Amino acid sequence: MGRGRLEVRHLKTVTLQHLSCPGARQAPRVIRWRKDLTSNKITIERLYFVTSLPPGAASGARIAAWIRGHWKIENQLHHVRDTTFAEDASTIRAGRLPRVMAGLRNLAISVLRQDGRTNIAAAATRHHARHPGRPLAALGWT
Repeated sequence: MGRGRLEVRHLKTVTLQHLSCPGARQAPRVIRWRKDLTSNKITIERLYFVTSLPPGAASGARIAAWIRGHWKIENQLHHVRDTTFAEDASTIRAGRLPRVMAGLRNLAISVLRQDGRTNIAAAATRHHARHPGRPLAALGWT
């Protein structure tokens, strides 16, 4: 229970034998039930993963930790890229430019995190945008 919700997760893994994905050995499935404690709304999500681990190579707790680690990366990087830099709304689609822009966004986020910023939108980008010398100082170039 946390963040105003009650959450229950169920992890199940299935051994794969006939899948056209080279190296795939197992497919973990997570079913997540959430109840919002303010609205009493219940949501159910089914998440599927594929791994090259052979059956029995990792415990359910270990697989669950890897899945949580994946979401940590998702929340720390991709969510910030979309919400702060509006990446999904970008109209840049030609050639290598989308990849270049993603790299520049990743660089900006990494530099701001190394500078000790945790709230990239409020504290970091707005703070740095007000004074053009701050990004250079964060990079150690001044």
